[in-house]
Amino acid sequence: MRLIQVADAVRYPRMTTEEMRAAFLVEGLFQPGRVDLVYVDLDRTVIGSAVPLDEALTLSTDPDLRADYFTERREVGILNIGGAGLVAVDGEKFELSNLDAVYVGRGSRVISFTSFDAATPAEFYLLSYPAHASYPATKVDFRTLEPAVLGTPETANHRRIARYIHLDGARSCQLVMGVTSLSTGSVWNTMPPHTHMRRSEVYLYFNLELADRVIHLMGPAHQTRHIVIANKQVVISPGWSIHAGVGTSSYSFCWGMGGENQVYTDMDPLAIADLL
Repeated sequence: MRLIQVADAVRYPRMTTEEMRAAFLVEGLFQPGRVDLVYVDLDRTVIGSAVPLDEALTLSTDPDLRADYFTERREVGILNIGGAGLVAVDGEKFELSNLDAVYVGRGSRVISFTSFDAATPAEFYLLSYPAHASYPATKVDFRTLEPAVLGTPETANHRRIARYIHLDGARSCQLVMGVTSLSTGSVWNTMPPHTHMRRSEVYLYFNLELADRVIHLMGPAHQTRHIVIANKQVVISPGWSIHAGVGTSSYSFCWGMGGENQVYTDMDPLAIADLL
């Protein structure tokens, strides 16, 4: 399991492009036939992926967690961004089509992943936080969700926001998770921007063509910087940073949060004119 130590707001202004990418960007996930995990010291987040082929993969613990099994003291949200597959949690089986998800609560001992067709494998994205309470494993069927529609074509930010794991959906201890999909012709996300010091946030960008990129904006409102992000890469946003982006085409992203509370609207808004 790789370790990422996120820089603070004091070090941030002096960082080079390479240092920024090392501190805030997760690359190299979704390798065929593997489970990959990254431990982030910010809110003790674990970010990962599982891409099973002909054989099932198991989510094992890591020595750095000092746990007998992965979810001994953790919960995890699992989103499928690939072909159809199956997640088994202590023998309970959840079939996941593209954009379906499953929440796995603290105390689940055996978690495994299977693809129905190795030629078009499932691609499971994992986001995990520590948990002090247990909730049952729950599947979220994307087709049953009623997304909120925000933005307009005129401002190039028309998008649909589907909430998966939240206070009024699949219940969790502290994890909040969902997917935003931009309409054709729209390229901006999370604009006007905001911050929320009480929670850190993680974005997985996907559904980008090979040659396309997202220019992800971060930093305090008065000192913004950017990271160029490719398909299936993840960016980490501390509470002091905005998290917005503009793409060279439309795209989707999975957003997930962990921290002080689960109130989706608990944020500190910023005006576009305040950005520097």
